[in-house]
Amino acid sequence: MTARDYSETLFLPKTDFPMRAGLPQKEPQLLARWQQLGLYERLRAAAKGRPKFILHDGPPYANGNIHIGHALNKILKDVVTRSQQMLGQDSNFVPGWDCHGLPIEWKIEEEYRAKGKNKDAVPMVEFRQECRAFAAHWVEVQREEFKRLGVEGDWAHPYTTMDFAAEAQIARELMKFAQNGTLYRGSKPVMWSVVEKTALAEAEIEYEDYVSDQVWVKFPVRMSAADTSETNRKLASAAILIWTTTPWTIPGNRAISFSQKIEYGLYEVLDAPSGNWAKPGDRFVLADNLAVDVFQQARVTAFKKLDSVSVDDLAVMSCEHPLKGFAGDYDFQVPLLAGDHVTDDAGTGFVHTAPGHGREDFDVWTSNAAKLAARGINPTIPYTVDENGTFTDHVPGFIGKRVLTDTGEKGDANEAVIKALSDAGMLLARGRLNTPQWFIAMDKPIADAEGRAQAGDTLRVRAFAAIEVTRWVPEQGKNRITGMVESKPDWVISRQRAWGVPITVFVREKDDGSVEILNDARVNKRIADAFEQEGADAWYATGAGARFLKPDYDSNEWHKVDDILDVWFDSGSTHAFVLEDPVHFPSLAGIKRKRDGGADTVMYLEGSDQHRGWFQSSLLESCGTRGRAPFDVVLTHGFVLDEDGHKMSKSLGNVTAPQDVIKQSGADILRMWVCASDYADDLRIGPEILKTTVETYRKLRNTIRWMLGSLAHFREEDRIAPAQMPELERLMLHRLTELDRQVRQAYADFDYKRIFAALNVFMTSDLSAFYFDIRKDALYCDPISSTTRKASLTVLDQLFRATVIWLAPMLPFTAEEAWLARYPSEDGSVHLELFPELPSSWRDDALAEKWRKVRNVRRVVTGAIEIERAQKRIGSSLEAAPIVYVSDPDLFAVLTDIDLAEVAITSDATLVQGDGPPTAFRLDDVKAVAVEVRLAEGTKCARSWKILASVGSDPAYPDVSPRDAQALREWDAMRKAAE
Repeated sequence: MTARDYSETLFLPKTDFPMRAGLPQKEPQLLARWQQLGLYERLRAAAKGRPKFILHDGPPYANGNIHIGHALNKILKDVVTRSQQMLGQDSNFVPGWDCHGLPIEWKIEEEYRAKGKNKDAVPMVEFRQECRAFAAHWVEVQREEFKRLGVEGDWAHPYTTMDFAAEAQIARELMKFAQNGTLYRGSKPVMWSVVEKTALAEAEIEYEDYVSDQVWVKFPVRMSAADTSETNRKLASAAILIWTTTPWTIPGNRAISFSQKIEYGLYEVLDAPSGNWAKPGDRFVLADNLAVDVFQQARVTAFKKLDSVSVDDLAVMSCEHPLKGFAGDYDFQVPLLAGDHVTDDAGTGFVHTAPGHGREDFDVWTSNAAKLAARGINPTIPYTVDENGTFTDHVPGFIGKRVLTDTGEKGDANEAVIKALSDAGMLLARGRLNTPQWFIAMDKPIADAEGRAQAGDTLRVRAFAAIEVTRWVPEQGKNRITGMVESKPDWVISRQRAWGVPITVFVREKDDGSVEILNDARVNKRIADAFEQEGADAWYATGAGARFLKPDYDSNEWHKVDDILDVWFDSGSTHAFVLEDPVHFPSLAGIKRKRDGGADTVMYLEGSDQHRGWFQSSLLESCGTRGRAPFDVVLTHGFVLDEDGHKMSKSLGNVTAPQDVIKQSGADILRMWVCASDYADDLRIGPEILKTTVETYRKLRNTIRWMLGSLAHFREEDRIAPAQMPELERLMLHRLTELDRQVRQAYADFDYKRIFAALNVFMTSDLSAFYFDIRKDALYCDPISSTTRKASLTVLDQLFRATVIWLAPMLPFTAEEAWLARYPSEDGSVHLELFPELPSSWRDDALAEKWRKVRNVRRVVTGAIEIERAQKRIGSSLEAAPIVYVSDPDLFAVLTDIDLAEVAITSDATLVQGDGPPTAFRLDDVKAVAVEVRLAEGTKCARSWKILASVGSDPAYPDVSPRDAQALREWDAMRKAAE
């Protein structure tokens, strides 16, 4: 007689949810589904009337494919937006782009040079239109790349700083500063007050009409003959370039600062005019973004990039002082030091660092004092200028030279230093910098509409007050931006370039060299109206001056300013044309923040460098025009490094591109990496880290898959009330309530690593390795009528729903795929759900404490069994029937109503009060428990594989246990009824 195949009678997991994710193929399908569903619009409709949570997008620059830093930033924003929605708010995200500025101009100029085209021969408006087209192209490219990350937002209606309405509002914002009296034209700062005989703090600088010398200075790379490395060979005969408008500080130079966030290159001069300071064959290290500008200043007609230079190379490099040998001195190392203050907005990407002459120079030098000493570099700061503005005897070759005269005129120090540098062959270029710049005053009282100003009501004071009432995540962000605002000089907002929003004011020159700014609401309205219809190009059209001034003013008397606004002013104004413009952004209409008596919240989220950038410009712009910050919460994240903590560089081959990760593993893998990392610090990524992330994802996915498979057998009519459930099921419900509180609080705190860690431990340890392991027998083998089986399925239903919804903001693709596998629907989505409200009655701390003790005992039993399996004395744990000795009376009492065989997944188990034999297995951290493993006695059940003496006691089913016999009887009856 052929033995019956019992596998068909088991309630084994059954699901179409695949074990292998196939995310690179599945995710685009889900994106298309969300698009078809109109998910963004449905989220808005579902949240109508709830408090608003607006994450205002800090605009990325539209000039290339996104990189891993972009991916980190946008994924974090998406997790914030999705989780706030699921916490019960109307959480909206409108993406945006920064489209003006120098990098785009350079790209167009590069194209011109390649075609032999002269930029100066091209009409301004035509050039600007080419810049606009370039930016528009990259907006479209980046939009698709961001969407592929799973970022939900109003992608059909983003904002860009080059939209006509945006350019009009940026102009209006600038005009407000003209109206409140804080906008003025001045020249470069005088850093020293001879009259006061003290070094001025940057916040105290008065801007005078002052002609500055600007020089580009070579610092020869200091090579070691013993160093045969590729880096040493590559940089032989090269020089680091710095740019300064205070040549007199060069004798005080002791270091060069660089940025770990800037891409640097090694460049060679190919052609230059005869007699030029820069000669063919010269090699220089400078920021990639500034190469074109630097070589233009140096009159270099052709150059090429030889290689990239990594920040790791720079960190161990030192240079010769450019005055080495002058007056028999200056023969010392000039180290390169990393500094947050270094940018590639202007200059060379390196900052000449004289610790006795500038606060940031001082901070960089002193913070590296120990490292400098370890390199054999004297960290002492030289005293170079006395209280009379005269070089001291610490400045060989320049003693007695004056920086400024007693009357505040420029002294002879600059010329003396420049001559010495020229004689040493250390100048690349020289110029005079007397272009007036436009500033917004930090410490001038701000006037109201009637021109009245209240003493002490300054932009700096307003900014400090706004910082105090803002929530900073992490908290140290508050100290960082406070320090920057505290030391900030007047805000320079002008640039002498072509592609941007112009400084839309008319001026009339005064006899003393200053200017009067025209303040007329009629003129301002004509400008803004024209920008709304034609964009900022209207400012540069033929006859624009007369167009805006007439009929009220004479264009021969009032002159149009053609400088453009710094791009930080553009992006700092985005709140004005996004958050406050219900016409162009109706989905954001009606924001009423808590400080206005409403319930709404506005968040800004960017990298930590934006305390100096977008956070600060937004703070200052809004405080200057509205008296408060545009945000309620500011969250900052770190930067992405490779696995070894090094900056990524194409030349080093250590770049991780988000496009590659998505193509190979899927966007949810990138998202899991972000959420599992501590974003408050710098993050690391690379092949090994991603490999670990993929493995973690695989385990989570399999946990979800097993729940789905088991729930295939769940019927709603079998749902069991908690009061009827076994303790193990009630323990799982208790754990859900614990997690619910933890997950909600962590989402509210934007602490995603804590959520991910908690869910990962819960799903892999509490569920897969404990609860599921124990309950597989009941779920697979118990009769259909079994209360334990029904209770377990009921709990699985709750476990699945809660964990998948909790994971949805972090892993939106996987959560959606799992949700639809459980709840098939044409128009449903997990992202339309709120975090589940779990009954407080599920919480049972006493039960949790009891089962903490049970699990400790279980560890001893499983430890003992593992030894037996390793020794090949048993195979499956079902071959065991352990004797569990417990000497602690209280613990013994706890275990008396526990089915230890069920908990330990053995065929039998015996609980004995006592110490147990010396040879019994014990764990040091579980006191009073000892285990002897014995072989189970009886016959192996053909269905459940348990070894029991009771197998065969039911004559109708002679090869199975009584429990399995009852299950078969019910199974056969069910099948017969279905025939």
